Amino acid sequence: MIDYIEGRIEYIESDSVTIGTNQGVGYRLFCPNPYEHKVKQEKRIFTHHYVREDAAHLYGFSTREQRDLFRKLLDVSGIGPKGALAIIASAAPAQIASAVQREDVNFLTKFPGIGKKTAGRMVLDLKDKLKEFAANASFEELAGGMTEVDLFSAGVELGAEAHEEAAEALKALGYSESEVQKVMSKLKKEIMTTEELIKKALQLFISK
Repeated sequence: MIDYIEGRIEYIESDSVTIGTNQGVGYRLFCPNPYEHKVKQEKRIFTHHYVREDAAHLYGFSTREQRDLFRKLLDVSGIGPKGALAIIASAAPAQIASAVQREDVNFLTKFPGIGKKTAGRMVLDLKDKLKEFAANASFEELAGGMTEVDLFSAGVELGAEAHEEAAEALKALGYSESEVQKVMSKLKKEIMTTEELIKKALQLFISK
């Protein structure tokens, strides 16, 4: 099993990054927040190899904690890789674990594709399995929203292109076209980088 891949980020897409190694191989990794990376940046990305009859995909994470949470989410009936990525992209592992511990279904149903039934399964299946995430969290991680996650660090060109890239990234996370248009309309006057726009949009989704 591939535990992690070290190499240079060759290019970034709305749902993935491609990392090249010194063996001349490029790996496409589906990530919760591709725009936290930078092209030409040297990175170590922790991986999960997901295999089913019709697909074999690599998923990449900046931390082992994110990957561990991803694997636990996959054990919940009704949550697939795409849904798990969207959850991790939207909040810190500590926040997700805290919501499960509190049985906060209202918070959990704000994630794309998570209804009350699936949120209930998350609580039932994960409450005892996520204690370490909540126990190791700082107060800021639990109460301060997205600020501690540091989801995005890449500097991207400002303007219309940034808004378009942000919209595509949100759709790749599982939000519908109408949901994306609605939240992006609230940000149309904002002059931000792509990563700042995505972060702000995710905060709006969670807070509504």
